[in-house]
Amino acid sequence: MNKKFLASICAAALLMVGCSGEKSSEPAQDSGKATIGVITHLNASETEYNEHMKKLEKSYRPSKAHLSAEYKYFDKMNDMQLALEANQIEMLSTYQNVANYMLQRSDDKEIMPTERTLSDSFCFAVREGDTILKNDLNKAIESMTEDGTLAKLSKQYIVDIRNGSEPPTVTITQIDGADTIKVAVTGDLPPFDMVLADGTPAGFSTAVLAEVSKRINKNIELVSVDSAARAAILASKGADVVFWVAVPKYSNLIPANIDQPAGIAVTEPYYHDNIAHVGLKK
Repeated sequence: MNKKFLASICAAALLMVGCSGEKSSEPAQDSGKATIGVITHLNASETEYNEHMKKLEKSYRPSKAHLSAEYKYFDKMNDMQLALEANQIEMLSTYQNVANYMLQRSDDKEIMPTERTLSDSFCFAVREGDTILKNDLNKAIESMTEDGTLAKLSKQYIVDIRNGSEPPTVTITQIDGADTIKVAVTGDLPPFDMVLADGTPAGFSTAVLAEVSKRINKNIELVSVDSAARAAILASKGADVVFWVAVPKYSNLIPANIDQPAGIAVTEPYYHDNIAHVGLKK
């Protein structure tokens, strides 16, 4: 087992999902450190993100600090997968549900072993001053949690997706006379956040939004956005809500607001998932 692969395994224990970046046309350099692809965080630059992860690794494996990974930001999951397949990164960091979906459709990838599990909570994001909308969303999340709706949707649109099948499409019913809010979705993390190539809503995100629409009595208009533009679309009022921002769990070394820039407020979480790391089979 070579040094580079050992570095990848050690680093995999300490990854978080993160940010965007440009695709490199050159293979990753063999510096003894794994190069890891991550999806754009909103409140930490790539450099800042690397510093956070170095601190986390130093606290966890001080004798292995020299194996600290280098993290590379990507705006889109598809670009990150292409970089992995071109050996421009050693692995990609994503969520367990996304990794499972990916592996069901690929014979050349595998989930890398980890020694420490990190998790994120997922929340809606709104502008800081939109307290009424935030409160309405929180009430919907609370009621959907208490009556089992969120668990049911998670099972139907995430857990039960097997053997290459796709999540069901979703109809977001329009309510006569109701106000409309614009909700930004990346559609880029299937089956969690998913919009089909022809624009048809599908997967967990739109299923949740369809139910939220009924409970807050507002029509929902979907707006497509890259992960890196989630904050900008709120600030510019191109959207009223963003599905999703991530809040790290269980770690006092990863800032809770790593995905929450100033001026953005987040709701209570509606979903939780562990970080998983996907690499090419050796």
